[in-house]
Amino acid sequence: MPTLRRFFRAFAAALLVPLLLFEEWGWEPLAALAARLARLPIWARVEQWLRSLPPWGAVLVFFVPVLMLLPVKLLGLFLLGRGHPGAALGLLVGAKLVGTAIVARLFQLVEPALMRIPLFARWYPRWKGWKDEVLAVVRASAAWRVAGAIRARARRWWRRQVGPN
Repeated sequence: MPTLRRFFRAFAAALLVPLLLFEEWGWEPLAALAARLARLPIWARVEQWLRSLPPWGAVLVFFVPVLMLLPVKLLGLFLLGRGHPGAALGLLVGAKLVGTAIVARLFQLVEPALMRIPLFARWYPRWKGWKDEVLAVVRASAAWRVAGAIRARARRWWRRQVGPN
């Protein structure tokens, strides 16, 4: 039985690693970008309202981005079906970025309320621990170090192109 359990854990990790890597690279920067909207008075009021939600209201709030982005994703599939793969890919990637920014910011705002739900409070730390273990293994890999070096070189190149602001 322990061998089977290890197999399923490894299989789940292999399926989730690409998602975890995207979230790892995108979650914080996109949440910070979405947080800039709080400079607008109306958005600041919306964020204050979100912080005051009861626990199950906080859960329901996560359906808003899903419902908002569903028509966009369907449009992407329609474009793909009509022979416009570039437009479809651009639209779907854009929807993923916007959706991640919204969900990341929402999570930052409502996490205290979610932690008052016993099931969430019990399982979220376990999920986070497992995710951190998987990401530690990935970060220790040679491929991660090479990707980091390429990313650093690309940033330096970009800064030379743009120049000091």
